[in-house]
Amino acid sequence: ELKAPKVELKPLPKGLRYAFLGPNSTYPVIVNAALAPHELDTLLVELRKYRRALGYSLDDIKGLSPTLCTHRIHLENESKGSIEHQRRLNPKLKEVVKKEVLKLLDAGIIYPISDSTWVSPVHCVPKKGGITVIKNENNELIPSRVIVGHRMCIDYRKLNAASRKDHFPLPFIDQMLERLACHPFYCFLDGYSGFFQIPIHPDDQEKTTFTCPYGTFAYRRMPFGLCNAPATFQRCMTSIFSDLIEETVEEFMDDFS
Repeated sequence: ELKAPKVELKPLPKGLRYAFLGPNSTYPVIVNAALAPHELDTLLVELRKYRRALGYSLDDIKGLSPTLCTHRIHLENESKGSIEHQRRLNPKLKEVVKKEVLKLLDAGIIYPISDSTWVSPVHCVPKKGGITVIKNENNELIPSRVIVGHRMCIDYRKLNAASRKDHFPLPFIDQMLERLACHPFYCFLDGYSGFFQIPIHPDDQEKTTFTCPYGTFAYRRMPFGLCNAPATFQRCMTSIFSDLIEETVEEFMDDFS
């Protein structure tokens, strides 16, 4: 039996509550707070059957087989490599980057590299939480999102500018909602760290190299920030669920209904 992961239990909106699939409040899931006891018990029995399909950390990501889906980075013919220097980070943001790099290394999603012709810098963007109300300079109450931390990102703008674009279409959300409206019951699933499920072709991994205060690293799995990543992911999901889409499943990127 695998060791239960440590999961931070965040406050939930009204109408939702936590339930647990394992002993001692382990393997939490979010359920409807209005469920009757027998309904909750029935739901938990089913969820426990498929507990290994639920992701709680990057270590839970098995990844898709390269024979099913692989991300490629095709460059325009005249494109040359681009090596950018690391950007300055204050101590707080350096710690954000350090934790993320260590987490990705431990999960085998990135690896150290020293000879790439494409090197992109990291930067950190605010991670926004819920909406609150604050006063502006005119003493007026206005809605504002609370910044709850920062997230490490890679600035792939130069690589994206040199990449041939993949024009695989995304579904029209309004049409999806119209089809969903015809059904009395719904189930919503979210693909955990969906992009990291898709491997990058070995020939293209060095193009994803990023630089930070702790070295240069390349991705084995598809990161956010690549211009063709959404198209690759949508194509993969459409292929997997092709016989179910518009019948019993609606799929938009890593959101399933």
